[in-house]
Amino acid sequence: MKRVLKTPDSKPPQPNLCGARTVPNPAVVPQPLMDSVAVAADADSIRYPYTLLLSLTGHDRAVSAVKFSPDGSLLASASADKTLRVWSTANFSLLAKLFGHEEGISDLSFSSDGRYLCSASDDRTVRIWDVNAATAVKTLSGHTNYVFCCSFNSQSNMIASGSFDETVRIWEVKSGKCLRVLPAHSEPVTAVDFNRDGSLLVSSSYDGLCRIWDSDTGRCMKTLIDDDGPPVSYVKFSPNGKFVLASTLDSTLRLWNFSPGKFLKTYTGHVNLRYCVPASFSVTNGKYIVSGSEDNCVYIWDLQTRKMLQKLEGHTDSIVALSCHPSRNLIASGALGNDKTMKIWIQKIED
Repeated sequence: MKRVLKTPDSKPPQPNLCGARTVPNPAVVPQPLMDSVAVAADADSIRYPYTLLLSLTGHDRAVSAVKFSPDGSLLASASADKTLRVWSTANFSLLAKLFGHEEGISDLSFSSDGRYLCSASDDRTVRIWDVNAATAVKTLSGHTNYVFCCSFNSQSNMIASGSFDETVRIWEVKSGKCLRVLPAHSEPVTAVDFNRDGSLLVSSSYDGLCRIWDSDTGRCMKTLIDDDGPPVSYVKFSPNGKFVLASTLDSTLRLWNFSPGKFLKTYTGHVNLRYCVPASFSVTNGKYIVSGSEDNCVYIWDLQTRKMLQKLEGHTDSIVALSCHPSRNLIASGALGNDKTMKIWIQKIED
């Protein structure tokens, strides 16, 4: 399963335990990360805290990924038990179970219309699934080691995948053919993400680098590297595509302005030394950074002030799966094998 540092053909990469790079306190992010949302400025806590709405069970092993669909109507989960599950967010009823992978699943991504899922597995394949039919429609083969991460572009005509074979592959959805292989990194690739118009792709790796690629040509546009070079366990574009949020194995989140290659803010307080712990932007009622953690909690920070606003407790193992709903004040989280559950957290706004 992707979230644990396992490298069958080489020694495990060693996390940098020396701590985050010291940076000056930046005043503000120079451009808004989202549109039409208010900043929770100078607040030491969220005015309306998130609380546990419900827990979802069913996976037999660790939950490795959770994702809301782009329209928010569905929630999908992936697991080391080799299955995917799809849930309705109207009442969180189970809609489908997807079987077919031969090994544990590491990641998943929805197409823009929510009709399809792609999944990345330790069986070295990416599969494309018809959600309504609950069947696999294509198997993408070519990686030579565990497939670690996957992502649809916004047009849903391409999928990017990253692997322990240290490459990023870009696939054509219609034909299932590999369009190009990017010799992206010198260690396993931990995350891939397209920007909102699909023109750029970001990848991260245990080699300590984030790289920005032109998705049409495969040309590397920019390499982001921190002075300390801790392994990068997750990376994601901001909603407007101008910034990159990276998780590193020194228990730090870094927000980069990737055009000049400078990072603007750091977020700390959580624990991330062993696993690929995801982070996200919450945009529905403020500007928040949200992350899982190895101390079994979900952490929420004010994006601008970097203050930790809330810690959500309830899981009984490390949280290695996380997603924020695109329009409702909901967070979904999933945890490793001593827990095996997903939890839905809600922020209720009172008059």
